[in-house]
This record gives sequence, C-alpha cells and structure tokens, in this order.
Amino acid sequence: MAGKLRKAGYRVTLDPINFVESWAENSPPVLNLTAPTSKSYVPNEDYFTFRPSPAGDVTAQVQGVDLVLPPAPNANTSTSGCEASDFVGFVAGRIALIQRGTCPFATKVRNAGRAGASGVIVFNEGQPGRTEAFSLDIGEWRGGVPMVFADFAVGNELASTPGATVRLKVDATLVLGTDHNVIAESRFGDPRDVVMVGAHLDSVPEGPGVNDNGSGSAAILETALQMRHFPVRNKVRFAFWAAEEIGLLGSGQYVDELTEQQRDRIRLYLNFDMVASPNYAYKLYDGDDSDGVGAPAGPAGSAEIEQQLKAFFTGRGLPTVGTDFDGRSDYGPFIAAGIPAGGIFTGAEQPKTAAEAELFGGTAGIPYDPCYHQACDTIANVNLTALDVNSDAIADSVARYAFNLRSIPDQAAGASAATVRAAVPAAAADAAR
Repeated sequence: MAGKLRKAGYRVTLDPINFVESWAENSPPVLNLTAPTSKSYVPNEDYFTFRPSPAGDVTAQVQGVDLVLPPAPNANTSTSGCEASDFVGFVAGRIALIQRGTCPFATKVRNAGRAGASGVIVFNEGQPGRTEAFSLDIGEWRGGVPMVFADFAVGNELASTPGATVRLKVDATLVLGTDHNVIAESRFGDPRDVVMVGAHLDSVPEGPGVNDNGSGSAAILETALQMRHFPVRNKVRFAFWAAEEIGLLGSGQYVDELTEQQRDRIRLYLNFDMVASPNYAYKLYDGDDSDGVGAPAGPAGSAEIEQQLKAFFTGRGLPTVGTDFDGRSDYGPFIAAGIPAGGIFTGAEQPKTAAEAELFGGTAGIPYDPCYHQACDTIANVNLTALDVNSDAIADSVARYAFNLRSIPDQAAGASAATVRAAVPAAAADAAR
C-alpha cells in the first residue's frame, strides 16, 4: 500500500501504533478493603482482572464517578465514567470506582487514566441480570493502571462506605507489539484545511477480510491513485488504519496524538468500512440522527456530509438508508474529538429487512454479509455492483471536498480560526503528528 502511494507521488508516513501482543496473569488479583474496616474480596468470584490490565499494586482511597445508586430501573443506562467531565473534581491518585453502563469499558478506564486514577474498579450496573462480574477482555491497556471488574454488591459496598480505602493489586505480564498506519497526504492543497479519508487494513484471524475491509481499502486506494495529479485546493490525507478489529487502535492512537491545532485543521473525516457486502444496502452514516432511533448525532457538519453523499445516489436514481454512529468503526475517535464525519456502509452480520430488500434487492432475513468475520470472506464474497457504485460515490465525495469545504464548519472557528490559520504559512506542510 505504501509503495503504491509513494509511486503515485503522495507523502507517505508509516505511523507506528501499539497493540497487545501477549498478556498473562501470574497470580490471582487482590482487592481488599483496608479502611475504615477490613475485608477481603474473593478473586475470580467477587471480581476479575480486566484483560489486559497493566500490573500494579496500589493502596488508596476510592472515589465514585457519577454513580447511580440505587441503580436506575432500566439496564444499560448509567453513563458513569463515559465523559471526561465525569471526572471533574476527581482527586488524582485515588482509585476510580465506576459503574457499568452505556459506553464501552475501555472508554471508562481510559478516561480514568487521563484523570490521574491510580487504579480502576468497574462494577456491574445492578439491575437483574447485571449484578455479577465475569472474566472479560476489553482490549485496552492505555489507562496505565491496574483494573478489575467487580460484582454490583462490591461496588455498592465500597460506594456506601465513607472514606473507603482499598488495596488493588494486579500481577500480570503485558507485552506490546508495534504495527503501522499508512498515512498518505497530497502534495497539493492548503494544509490548514485537511480532508481526511480512511479505511482499515486489518482483518480478523478467522478470515482474509476481503469485504471487511479489503473493499473499503481498495476503493480509497483507487481514489487516491486517480486523484494523484489533481491540483486540489484542500490538503487530502488518506489513512489506512491498523488494528481496527481489536479496538480501533490505529485510528484511536492517531487521533489521541494529534495536537489541538492539528485536530482543528482536519475539517472532516470520511470512513469506508465494508462497501461491497453481498446482500448489500446503501447505508449512509446518519449525521444528525434524522432517522429518529436515538443514536448520537455526529459533530456539526456530519449532517452535511450525509447529504453530500446522498446527492450522489439520488443523482443516479438510487435509494439510501441511514445507519447509526454506533462506534464500531474508525470514525469513532474522530467524532469523539469533535471532527465532522460520514461515510458509506453496506451492512455486516445483521439481517436485511423486508423494506430494504424492496429498496435494494437481495434477500430479507439473512445477513448483509453472511461471511462477516468468517473464512469465507474471500474475493468471492464481494458484490461487484455495490463495489462499483460505492467506489464512484467515494471518489465523488473526496474530489468535491478536495476543492470545496463551504458546507463544513471550521473546527477552529469557536476559538480563533484566524489565530490558528495565521500560525502556519499557507505553503507549510502539515505533518499531522
């Protein structure tokens, strides 16, 4: 991939990222209440080590983070630890006590690490069926502190004990490996206005991943190759992500390491993950939640991206449907950073609806991609009609944004767009790292 893009004249960077190469627990974890009274909780019964927790041995006061106790009657409603703002007032060095709920465990522990927690205890939410802890691999280690998953009863007891101090110990060996994102940037274009386009290169161990996501990677590669001679007005940056399938690690680490100024220059992000499913539907990410299912809308500008993509399909007399920003692909870190996002998706393991079969053809009641994450996701698993149409739609949207960003709000505008723009000469290259 890097060789093709370099040959086409792009500035190509192999951007290193980390992933968990191996993790082993050397001895059972320890979770003991040490003050104001003493109590030992039973490892692998009352609580479990989160895989792949870093090692650590800490004794500190526990501090609850946006807890809902007693729990709300409806399960999966707690937002404890889901936002950085939940940790306003958190005392660095304490052990964060967090309730299971609406966002991924990984989000909670990373927010706790950023807030200066010395350890993390996540406890189950508390409704029927959500009381007991269990062994769980969350694929996240970047909180940098020992972390465990506990029964609701354990968390409730600690939360209701004033001044509760605990000893938390994890004895584990964590080995990190290195992979690389491939980042290719156009030589033309204003570096203060970056159009970013991404697809992930990895697949799951079970299969070769030709639809998921050879299809998206191939489509944006061909777009890049065809655009190589365009004297674009805005800088275009193509990203081929590593390690999406094990937690959006490539895109997540890339966004995390951007400075505020570098984030502000990325005017939008377009994501293309699975664009040739055999039982396809033309799905556009629902930028403003206009489908009304209650999913989060994207940052300002995302609705305009959806409409720009929709205009291509409408112009060809083709229908589209919305699909939620559910956090399952590489747009996730971008929308979390406030960058407008959009893209095309043709469906994964969920069954196609009867209404979609009427719109797009295919078979209702079976998955959009029956070979999703399986060995049969080979070249024979790609629908060439969907690939052709979506590749044209991708090229159309990238080319339009490469020359015209009028519909996309300037991310720096709220602070001082003029200051940001004056800080870098128009001809300067943006390294984006």
